[in-house]
This record gives sequence, C-alpha cells and structure tokens, in this order.
Amino acid sequence: VAVITAWSGYQAALLNTDSAVSYGTAQALRSRSQSASTLAGQEMLYDATTFSTWLLADQSGNQELTQFVERRFRPEFKVAFDAWMATDPLHNPAAPPGPAAMPEYHNANLDKASELDRSAAVAFDRGNHQRDVSDEYVRATVLLAVVLFLTALSQRFDVLAVRVGILGLAVAAFAFSTYTIAMVHG
Repeated sequence: VAVITAWSGYQAALLNTDSAVSYGTAQALRSRSQSASTLAGQEMLYDATTFSTWLLADQSGNQELTQFVERRFRPEFKVAFDAWMATDPLHNPAAPPGPAAMPEYHNANLDKASELDRSAAVAFDRGNHQRDVSDEYVRATVLLAVVLFLTALSQRFDVLAVRVGILGLAVAAFAFSTYTIAMVHG
C-alpha cells in the first residue's frame, strides 16, 4: 500500500507538471496567434487602402499613379486583384465589389493565426485532461493514505470484531483506490 501510495502521488505530481507545460504551450501559441492575426489585420487594411487609392487614381485617369499603386500591391492581393479585373468590374455590374471579395483573396497570416489558435486549443485541452487525471491520482493517494491509517488504527483494538471491521473498511478503500488507478492509468 505504501509503494502504491507513493507511486500514485508521483503520478499526480508528474501530470500536474505536464498540465502546466501544456497550459504554457497553449498560452505561447495563443500569443503567436494574436500576433499573426494582428499582422493579418494590418495587411488587410493595407490592401483596402492601396485598392482605394488605385480606384481613385484609375477614376481620375492618372495612369502613372495607377501603375505605381499596382506595383505596391502585396503579392497575395495582386492575385485577387488580377482575378477581379478579369471580371471587367468597371463595366460589369454583377462583378464582386472588390478583390477582397474574390475567392482568390488570401492572407497567409490569417491562416497562420487560425492554425496557431487550433494548436493552442489542442494544447489547452491536453492540459485540462492531464489536470483531471492528476486529480484522480490525488484522490487515490488520499484514499491509500486512509488505508494505511485504518490498518494502523485496527492494531489498537483488542476486540477482534472491531479490528476486522476497520480492516474491512481498509480493504474496501484499497480496492476502490486500485480500481481508480487502474481506470486512470489504463
């Protein structure tokens, strides 16, 4: 019983440490996700601003400025812009309202943010599971300590029925503890 008690306590401490590591990993991933999301938002704002400038330059007939702005488009935006231009948007009322509405519009940092956020959720869930399992080991450890206490207590009584009763409780607590450990560990 003493060995199982020590082992159960060790497992609880080990899993508690593992859960802290998982929570730390989740936090680091969420921080990186937020950074990527912020950068994606800045890039999308840049795309909208340069596109608005392009529209104004094109509508005013300033080809030099139009070409200058087009050279400043981000490569990801340029793909969507070219696809949008292929719809003849200046003459086609059914064309999408702008390149950002095209299926070709893509922002790698937004995708990166989503992937990092999913990974953070997995790490956080892993930490929760490890903490839950650790709690089960703590409960088993406490019950095993009760077994040790009851075993020692039973020796204090001279009446056989009392000794047997206390040892019966100890056996029941031991059985429940080992069952809990087997279910958690297995």
